[in-house]
Amino acid sequence: MQATIIIVSKNRRKELEFTLQILEKFLDLSIHEVLVFLDGCSDNSELLQIQFDWVKWFVSENSIGASAARHQLYPKAQGQFLIGLDDDSHPLNYDFIERTAYIFEKFPNVGIIAFQEIKGIFESDENASKQVNPKEEEYYCSEFIGCGFAIRKDVYMATNGFPVWIDIYGEESCLSLEVLAKGYDMIYSNSIKVNHRVNIAERKLFGQNYFRFGKQLKNTTYYYLVYYPFPIGKILKLYGHNFSKYALMDWTYFKVFFKTIFEVVRGVPRVMKYRNPVDKKVLKKMKTLSGLKY
Repeated sequence: MQATIIIVSKNRRKELEFTLQILEKFLDLSIHEVLVFLDGCSDNSELLQIQFDWVKWFVSENSIGASAARHQLYPKAQGQFLIGLDDDSHPLNYDFIERTAYIFEKFPNVGIIAFQEIKGIFESDENASKQVNPKEEEYYCSEFIGCGFAIRKDVYMATNGFPVWIDIYGEESCLSLEVLAKGYDMIYSNSIKVNHRVNIAERKLFGQNYFRFGKQLKNTTYYYLVYYPFPIGKILKLYGHNFSKYALMDWTYFKVFFKTIFEVVRGVPRVMKYRNPVDKKVLKKMKTLSGLKY
């Protein structure tokens, strides 16, 4: 098995259906596979199992969170490399698997490839592709995003995998740091593009930014507690920055800020069981690497 495409979905039946319809056109199922985890869905996403019987389905009646779902799913993959997509993202290159294999062959020490994310809803894939610079670009990077990336299976298994102590938002940073700590590199390549079909204006309207703010604040705190040798200074700076930039400027952010502090304090004993500080050299290396271009 060459490649495994892995998707975790929660209550996005239409988006998942669209993504799977596109993948069905691209894949040779004799050498590739698709794994989907339905995380406590209440929108009848389970009915898609009948329509897409070539997918390997995993269903949890109760939601366990995107990171925990990935933690369960990724070790079950049979592919030499694993391609992570969101339920609302799809590749824009029909040969995205071949391109992935080529980059891994070209860079033997690369453990993760971060794809080019094109965010938005477009009339066609051609229009989506026009939103970015067509000139190909590759560089070593410090992170990846879950809507479009590839990781070698053996590299993933050498780490602790996606963390079970994070629910959603921030799990990619944890895996990125563990991959670097194992001596592997990550590379960004815009030769492989994915369309992340999100309506940014609609997300703001429905308060997704407040939800994301609280989750990222909590999970970044846990990230420092688990991986940093001396995390207190980083945590204090984190809270000072978010208080002045967000909590002081918006009443809802203010309430979320202090609610998150309460949740963090309550969750610290559980999270500290996973504490595994990385070498300072790894943290220094991470700071020298570039972020992603969107």
